[in-house]
Amino acid sequence: MLTTNDIAKVYDTILSIPGMNETVKIDLRISRKNVLLLNSVIERGLKVKDDDKSSNLLNSVPQETLQELKALAGDCLQKAGLIELNEKLTSLGS
Repeated sequence: MLTTNDIAKVYDTILSIPGMNETVKIDLRISRKNVLLLNSVIERGLKVKDDDKSSNLLNSVPQETLQELKALAGDCLQKAGLIELNEKLTSLGS
């Protein structure tokens, strides 16, 4: 059985493969519903990192990479015209 530390090392190794920092262009066409869900999943994943620093694999990911991921989620919301709706849904969930 692999421990959390072993899995983190494997994940870190994969992220350090040459070319992983290269920018790629992705033509992505998804429904607005899936944009909202994607944003929610990203936010939840980043929140877990902040809440549970001991067991999360994202601890090995640099903060700037996580900020880029958060910006991507926000950009998807903006392009889909869902920023205001997402803010209202978030306030309902609080």
